Amino acid sequence: MRASVLVEPGVIEIRECPVPTPAPGDVLVRVASVGVCGSDAHYYREGRIGEFVVDQPMVLGHEASGTVVGVGDGVPAARIGQRVSIEPQRPDPDTDESRRGLYNLCPHMQFYATPPIDGALAEYVTIGSAFAHAIPDEMSEDAAALCEPLSVAIATTRKAGVTAGSRVLIAGAGPIGIAMVQTALAFGATEVVVSDLDPRRRDVATKFGATAVLDPREQDVAGLHVDAFVDASGAPSAVLAGIQAVRPAGSVVLVGMGAPEMTLPVQTIQNRELVLTGVFRYANTWPTAIALARSGRVDLDSMVTRRFPLAEAEQALNADRTPGSLKAVVRVQE
Repeated sequence: MRASVLVEPGVIEIRECPVPTPAPGDVLVRVASVGVCGSDAHYYREGRIGEFVVDQPMVLGHEASGTVVGVGDGVPAARIGQRVSIEPQRPDPDTDESRRGLYNLCPHMQFYATPPIDGALAEYVTIGSAFAHAIPDEMSEDAAALCEPLSVAIATTRKAGVTAGSRVLIAGAGPIGIAMVQTALAFGATEVVVSDLDPRRRDVATKFGATAVLDPREQDVAGLHVDAFVDASGAPSAVLAGIQAVRPAGSVVLVGMGAPEMTLPVQTIQNRELVLTGVFRYANTWPTAIALARSGRVDLDSMVTRRFPLAEAEQALNADRTPGSLKAVVRVQE
């Protein structure tokens, strides 16, 4: 099979690799669509994200969909032919975290495109049967792949406690920020304010339902008194401003990949009894993601701004540098 392989930072090669064999409990998936995440671009350019270092050739891509074409022992043959959205995780079911249902925090997690685990920019992949989620006929392969970033937004929305009538501030109108706008509204938020430096991104946020947008260089968010603040930017200045915008007993959720350390306004957090937490991937989100996309309350197809064949995976990894780009997708079989 063909696979797009990160050989070293800044170098991608299309290589011929063996088709993987599904282990017991696994399915073999013929990959259709793969969304490009900011982490993929970071590995491509820098060769590392924090403690995760690429020290050998690796296949990128963890937002994926496809069709089941083979099964391992213990998996019903009836699964062959199913169109699926892939939850790109292999947790150890025997860890304390997995037993508590927090399998995303499993210390022995094998996650697509996180060194040294290969990802989905290849013609075939294997995954545990329970993590290949069947999708409805009306869902496109691109949308099925984007159930992954939508799952990040769902996990974040749950952490933020968003419910009917909530007022939410989101910093950053990239793919996760835009998924957050739609998810917060689907969960019942009545006001969703988006802060971003880029006027094009602010326009996109409005298109996807944001009730207000602002430029943080020109408008102070401190007086918003929102129920929840979500940082999807990773910028320390955005985090500091967002915390000041939260009402007493409100929530702050950090999802953006930014500085490894930052100074926080501890007195504000204490005096207002704010709940501040982070989000690391997701757990138990795929059924909700599929339902939201199927219902039309979240529009994943419209988030795709460019499509590339597998042979042009390198261009896809650089698509985020194109003004106006939101989400690039690699169509593996084209």
